[in-house]
Amino acid sequence: MSEPDLITACLKNDKIAKKQFYETYYTQLAVIALRYSKNKEQSTEIIQKGFAFLFSNLHKFKSNGKLTLQQWLQEEFIVFCVEFIRNIRSEYYVASTVRVTDTPVKTYDLFVDSTLTDFKSVDFDVLIRSLQQLVPSQRLIFNLHIVEEYDLRKAAEILEASEQTVKANLEKAKYNLQKNIDKNNKSLKNEQFV
Repeated sequence: MSEPDLITACLKNDKIAKKQFYETYYTQLAVIALRYSKNKEQSTEIIQKGFAFLFSNLHKFKSNGKLTLQQWLQEEFIVFCVEFIRNIRSEYYVASTVRVTDTPVKTYDLFVDSTLTDFKSVDFDVLIRSLQQLVPSQRLIFNLHIVEEYDLRKAAEILEASEQTVKANLEKAKYNLQKNIDKNNKSLKNEQFV
Protein backbone atom coordinates (compact mmCIF):
# COMPACT_ATOMS: atom_id res chain seq x y z
CA MET A 1 0.00 0.00 0.00
CA SER A 2 1.41 3.42 -0.93
CA GLU A 3 2.06 6.05 1.75
CA PRO A 4 -0.95 8.27 0.81
CA ASP A 5 -3.23 5.20 0.65
CA LEU A 6 -1.92 3.99 4.01
CA ILE A 7 -2.62 7.37 5.63
CA THR A 8 -6.10 7.56 4.11
CA ALA A 9 -6.93 4.02 5.25
CA CYS A 10 -5.63 4.70 8.78
CA LEU A 11 -7.69 7.88 8.97
CA LYS A 12 -10.74 5.77 8.05
CA ASN A 13 -9.86 3.47 10.98
CA ASP A 14 -9.01 0.51 8.73
CA LYS A 15 -7.58 -2.14 11.08
CA ILE A 16 -5.44 -3.78 8.39
CA ALA A 17 -3.89 -0.43 7.46
CA LYS A 18 -3.27 0.38 11.12
CA LYS A 19 -1.56 -2.97 11.57
CA GLN A 20 0.64 -2.32 8.53
CA PHE A 21 1.41 1.19 9.82
CA TYR A 22 2.36 -0.24 13.22
CA GLU A 23 4.55 -2.98 11.75
CA THR A 24 6.24 -0.57 9.34
CA TYR A 25 7.26 2.02 11.92
CA TYR A 26 7.50 -0.05 15.11
CA THR A 27 11.25 -0.75 15.03
CA GLN A 28 12.27 2.86 14.35
CA LEU A 29 10.01 4.23 17.07
CA ALA A 30 10.87 1.45 19.55
CA VAL A 31 14.55 2.41 19.42
CA ILE A 32 13.63 6.05 20.11
CA ALA A 33 11.37 5.02 23.02
CA LEU A 34 14.13 2.85 24.47
CA ARG A 35 16.56 5.78 24.46
CA TYR A 36 14.12 8.16 26.13
CA SER A 37 12.81 5.75 28.76
CA LYS A 38 14.39 4.63 32.02
CA ASN A 39 13.71 0.92 31.41
CA LYS A 40 12.07 -1.58 29.06
CA GLU A 41 8.68 -1.41 30.79
CA GLN A 42 8.52 2.36 30.44
CA SER A 43 9.64 2.01 26.83
CA THR A 44 6.75 -0.38 26.13
CA GLU A 45 4.30 2.08 27.68
CA ILE A 46 5.72 4.92 25.58
CA ILE A 47 5.37 2.86 22.39
CA GLN A 48 1.76 1.90 23.13
CA LYS A 49 0.65 5.40 24.06
CA GLY A 50 2.84 6.91 21.36
CA PHE A 51 1.16 4.97 18.56
CA ALA A 52 -2.26 5.99 19.89
CA PHE A 53 -1.02 9.61 19.89
CA LEU A 54 0.30 9.28 16.32
CA PHE A 55 -2.94 7.72 15.04
CA SER A 56 -4.98 10.49 16.61
CA ASN A 57 -2.74 13.17 15.05
CA LEU A 58 -2.20 11.56 11.64
CA HIS A 59 -4.68 13.99 10.10
CA LYS A 60 -2.13 16.79 10.79
CA PHE A 61 0.43 15.28 8.42
CA LYS A 62 0.63 17.17 5.15
CA SER A 63 2.66 15.69 2.35
CA ASN A 64 4.05 18.97 1.08
CA GLY A 65 7.54 17.82 0.17
CA LYS A 66 9.18 19.22 3.33
CA LEU A 67 8.87 16.08 5.44
CA THR A 68 8.28 12.47 4.59
CA LEU A 69 5.80 10.52 6.70
CA GLN A 70 8.70 8.77 8.40
CA GLN A 71 10.38 12.10 9.31
CA TRP A 72 7.09 13.56 10.53
CA LEU A 73 6.38 10.48 12.67
CA GLN A 74 9.85 10.61 14.17
CA GLU A 75 9.57 14.31 15.09
CA GLU A 76 6.08 13.89 16.54
CA PHE A 77 7.11 10.77 18.45
CA ILE A 78 10.17 12.52 19.93
CA VAL A 79 7.99 15.38 21.16
CA PHE A 80 5.57 12.81 22.60
CA CYS A 81 8.44 11.02 24.41
CA VAL A 82 9.68 14.27 25.92
CA GLU A 83 6.18 15.15 27.16
CA PHE A 84 5.64 11.63 28.50
CA ILE A 85 8.88 11.69 30.52
CA ARG A 86 8.33 15.26 31.72
CA ASN A 87 4.90 14.28 33.02
CA ILE A 88 6.31 11.62 35.32
CA ARG A 89 6.74 13.93 38.30
CA SER A 90 7.66 11.17 40.74
CA GLU A 91 10.67 10.24 38.61
CA TYR A 92 11.83 13.87 38.57
CA TYR A 93 11.36 14.12 42.32
CA VAL A 94 13.34 10.95 43.04
CA ALA A 95 16.10 12.05 40.66
CA SER A 96 16.44 15.39 42.42
CA THR A 97 16.86 13.71 45.83
CA VAL A 98 19.62 11.28 44.82
CA ARG A 99 22.96 12.01 46.44
CA VAL A 100 26.42 11.11 45.14
CA THR A 101 28.41 8.58 47.17
CA ASP A 102 32.05 9.01 48.12
CA THR A 103 33.31 5.88 46.37
CA PRO A 104 34.81 7.01 43.08
CA VAL A 105 35.94 4.24 40.75
CA LYS A 106 37.70 6.60 38.40
CA THR A 107 38.47 10.30 38.53
CA TYR A 108 36.09 12.39 36.44
CA ASP A 109 36.29 16.11 36.04
CA LEU A 110 33.20 17.72 34.59
CA PHE A 111 35.09 20.80 33.44
CA VAL A 112 38.31 19.34 32.02
CA ASP A 113 37.38 17.13 29.09
CA SER A 114 34.05 17.31 27.29
CA THR A 115 34.90 14.80 24.55
CA LEU A 116 32.34 12.10 24.17
CA THR A 117 32.89 8.41 23.84
CA ASP A 118 32.77 7.11 20.29
CA PHE A 119 29.34 5.52 20.50
CA LYS A 120 30.05 3.23 17.56
CA SER A 121 32.63 1.45 19.72
CA VAL A 122 30.28 1.00 22.70
CA ASP A 123 28.16 -2.13 22.96
CA PHE A 124 24.53 -1.19 22.15
CA ASP A 125 23.15 -2.73 25.36
CA VAL A 126 25.74 -0.89 27.46
CA LEU A 127 24.92 2.39 25.72
CA ILE A 128 21.15 2.00 26.19
CA ARG A 129 21.57 0.95 29.83
CA SER A 130 23.88 3.92 30.43
CA LEU A 131 21.42 6.36 28.81
CA GLN A 132 18.55 4.94 30.84
CA GLN A 133 20.49 5.51 34.06
CA LEU A 134 20.66 9.26 33.46
CA VAL A 135 18.14 11.38 35.35
CA PRO A 136 15.24 12.41 33.09
CA SER A 137 16.34 16.00 32.43
CA GLN A 138 19.80 14.80 31.34
CA ARG A 139 18.43 11.88 29.31
CA LEU A 140 16.04 14.19 27.44
CA ILE A 141 18.59 16.86 26.50
CA PHE A 142 21.24 14.30 25.56
CA ASN A 143 18.83 12.56 23.20
CA LEU A 144 17.51 15.79 21.71
CA HIS A 145 20.86 17.52 21.19
CA ILE A 146 23.40 14.73 20.65
CA VAL A 147 21.33 11.94 19.12
CA GLU A 148 18.54 13.83 17.32
CA GLU A 149 20.89 16.78 16.56
CA TYR A 150 18.50 19.56 17.58
CA ASP A 151 20.31 22.83 18.27
CA LEU A 152 20.22 24.00 21.88
CA ARG A 153 17.64 26.69 21.18
CA LYS A 154 15.19 24.21 19.64
CA ALA A 155 15.85 21.65 22.40
CA ALA A 156 15.20 24.32 25.04
CA GLU A 157 11.95 25.19 23.28
CA ILE A 158 10.81 21.54 23.24
CA LEU A 159 11.79 21.11 26.90
CA GLU A 160 10.23 24.46 27.86
CA ALA A 161 13.45 25.44 29.65
CA SER A 162 16.03 28.17 29.33
CA GLU A 163 19.05 27.61 27.11
CA GLN A 164 21.30 27.96 30.16
CA THR A 165 19.45 25.17 31.98
CA VAL A 166 19.62 23.01 28.88
CA LYS A 167 23.38 23.63 28.52
CA ALA A 168 23.99 22.76 32.17
CA ASN A 169 21.96 19.55 31.88
CA LEU A 170 23.80 18.62 28.69
CA GLU A 171 27.19 18.94 30.36
CA LYS A 172 25.99 16.89 33.32
CA ALA A 173 24.56 14.30 30.94
CA LYS A 174 27.88 13.94 29.08
CA TYR A 175 29.73 13.60 32.37
CA ASN A 176 27.32 11.08 33.88
CA LEU A 177 26.95 9.09 30.67
CA GLN A 178 30.71 8.56 30.51
CA LYS A 179 30.66 7.34 34.13
CA ASN A 180 27.73 5.04 33.39
CA ILE A 181 29.40 3.59 30.30
CA ASP A 182 32.58 2.83 32.24
CA LYS A 183 30.58 1.27 35.09
CA ASN A 184 28.38 -0.78 32.74
CA ASN A 185 31.35 -1.96 30.66
CA LYS A 186 33.03 -3.17 33.84
CA SER A 187 29.80 -4.84 34.94
CA LEU A 188 29.42 -6.52 31.53
CA LYS A 189 32.98 -7.88 31.70
CA ASN A 190 32.35 -9.27 35.19
CA GLU A 191 29.14 -10.96 34.00
CA GLN A 192 31.03 -12.62 31.13
CA PHE A 193 33.56 -14.18 33.50
CA VAL A 194 30.93 -15.65 35.81
